[in-house]
Amino acid sequence: MIRLNKMTDYSVVLMTELALSGKVVASADLARKTTIPQPTVAKLLKVLAQGGLTVAHRGRAGGYGLGRSAEDISVAQIVEAVEGPLAVAACVDGTHDNCEYEQTCPMNGRWEMVNTVIRRALNEVSLAEMAIRPFATPDAFAGGASMPAAR
Repeated sequence: MIRLNKMTDYSVVLMTELALSGKVVASADLARKTTIPQPTVAKLLKVLAQGGLTVAHRGRAGGYGLGRSAEDISVAQIVEAVEGPLAVAACVDGTHDNCEYEQTCPMNGRWEMVNTVIRRALNEVSLAEMAIRPFATPDAFAGGASMPAAR
């Protein structure tokens, strides 16, 4: 099973909450609403801002808002802002020095195909689709049904 790390999961939750609110939200309010610890929220919002996904607003009504529309932010962009480039194996991200079997590995060069499919799938899901309530289950889209349009 491929799992996103906890910080990436939290980032998707925070971004979804920002998309649902449609306004600038203080990090303390995001922490309260999502039950993610406030220091973690503050740290992740800064990381997401560095990636251009959130924008900090100063002042009395300050906080964070989306860096662009929810329709223009993909799940892949959120994952990559927190974790860096997507790679299911070290040999996909170009760091071959971690593998002593590179020269004889039957998978050498093949993981990139899997990585491309995963990246494409995450790019096809927008933050707007993640913010649809009530949350749809994957079974709802079985048999070729398409995701409902974002509100």
